Amino acid sequence: MTRKAYMIGTGIGNLAAGIYLIRDGGFKGEQITMYGLETHGANDGNTVAAYESEYSNPKLSNNKGFLAKGGRMLNEETYENLWDLLRSVPSLDNPGQTVTDDILNFDHAHPTHDVGRLIDSNGPRNKGGKDDYKHMQFSNKDRVLLSKLMLMPEKDEEKLNNISIAEWFQTSPTFFQTNFWYMWQTTFAFKRASSAMELRRYMNRMILEFSRINTLEGVTRTPYNQYESIILPMRRYLEDRGVTFVNNMKVTDLEFKDTPLMDDIIVTKLIMQNVTNDEVSEVAVEEDDMVFDTNGSITDSSSIGDINTPVKENMEYAPSAELWKKAASKFYSLGNPDKFFNDRTQSEWLSFTVTTDDHKLVQEISRITQQEPGNALNTFIDSTALLSIVVHHQPHFKAQKPNESVFWGYFMYPRRNGDFVQKPIIEMTGQEMLEELLGHLSKVDPSKDNIMNHKDEIMDSIINVIPVHMPYASALFNQRAVGDRPAVVPTHSKNLAFVSQFCEMPFDMVFTEQYSFRAAQIAVYKFLGISEAQLTPVHHYEKDPKVMARATKTMLR
Repeated sequence: MTRKAYMIGTGIGNLAAGIYLIRDGGFKGEQITMYGLETHGANDGNTVAAYESEYSNPKLSNNKGFLAKGGRMLNEETYENLWDLLRSVPSLDNPGQTVTDDILNFDHAHPTHDVGRLIDSNGPRNKGGKDDYKHMQFSNKDRVLLSKLMLMPEKDEEKLNNISIAEWFQTSPTFFQTNFWYMWQTTFAFKRASSAMELRRYMNRMILEFSRINTLEGVTRTPYNQYESIILPMRRYLEDRGVTFVNNMKVTDLEFKDTPLMDDIIVTKLIMQNVTNDEVSEVAVEEDDMVFDTNGSITDSSSIGDINTPVKENMEYAPSAELWKKAASKFYSLGNPDKFFNDRTQSEWLSFTVTTDDHKLVQEISRITQQEPGNALNTFIDSTALLSIVVHHQPHFKAQKPNESVFWGYFMYPRRNGDFVQKPIIEMTGQEMLEELLGHLSKVDPSKDNIMNHKDEIMDSIINVIPVHMPYASALFNQRAVGDRPAVVPTHSKNLAFVSQFCEMPFDMVFTEQYSFRAAQIAVYKFLGISEAQLTPVHHYEKDPKVMARATKTMLR
């Protein structure tokens, strides 16, 4: 009997698991079936028309332009699994090269060096003086608390159960007015309500980046959006080897084998629904087969608007977490999905993608922020809803015409009012969000020829502005306790693994492709009996004296 693998979700984690099965496990493609609601997952990027049917809004007034719900920032030094696996995936653009070659060659030719990372009422904070964002602005109390958090041994992590970052720093509230916090929260999408446990992990795993957080020089960018640069090559690799992809399919429940005291976790059946025609079907799972579940997605339950249409909030509980919740109700060791998907105040934010038919707006942004496209984030720290923008290296989509520009931005607090458009961000049309951005750009524009002098010209160039509300965008940072996330392969599980940002692995950090790739490798190796000693080695920069010396110096500057 041929062993089979069933993937619930076709995001980057399960794509990686499929490649590990083939590359390291000797599987043939026809042994693997992938069930997905969509083709891109959280690493997205496409035309608006391709997305329109996926969201709860009625047909929008404008389905032109491009949409990227967000952008993942890669890192060359700490994404060990990603680079290793993508070295096995051929490039779609450069014959003879791999996807790793594509990305690193592009990044080395276009290195990130942010010179406008933080922007206040005086413009970019790069003019020297006490507010220059090269200064972290820590008080001695901040340094003590941050050091205490970072140096806490992993075995004591449970001391941070359900503790927020705000609670950890409650005796030093000025921490949240420092340049460090403005940069850290908007680079990684932490909030004050986020988990102190996760901040501890980030400070260890990403300590190499601490000394260059102000320039984001550690950010590795893909040549195009990550759907085209990473997801499509991975899908092509799997399709070329005979993997079956079943789209528009939602797995709604898992059936398990009855065992004494329900100790062993053995999936025996997948129950699924075709979302295009509501047809229900079942797939029998043998005990020796493998099921890889994406137990939570940060882009679940998104809602989309357009230049004329605000989003219509989708109140649906995350579909991927709903399946996890059903399984967790049957077995005590499968975590607590409500910790991550039952409190939107901790996790929601709203992004918007701007497409123009000329380069005037991007040129104006470059003039005001003092940096060229492709240099990571600009955050307007005076904005009530905390607005940031990312102007990509152009083109960001292969289908972009030479005259078109595309960039995106996001508001971390979409329930707050705008500063220039007096309504909550979540109620704004795409045009109103653009007006909010223009207001902030105008406020800091040092030129006599203010950007507002070109507003009509800019507005005439707009093809579309696409807002997307993501209720669970930062759910992976929600306050949690040890045990709230299930192990990749839970205790007593014989054929069920969790591959997502909501499974539990020691040391590594969520909101990274590395986390998904690592979970995929652990699951595959565990099921196939491959020694843990053969897992891709990861770096421990928190144990490197030179790195720690730089971090200490940064904390004092």
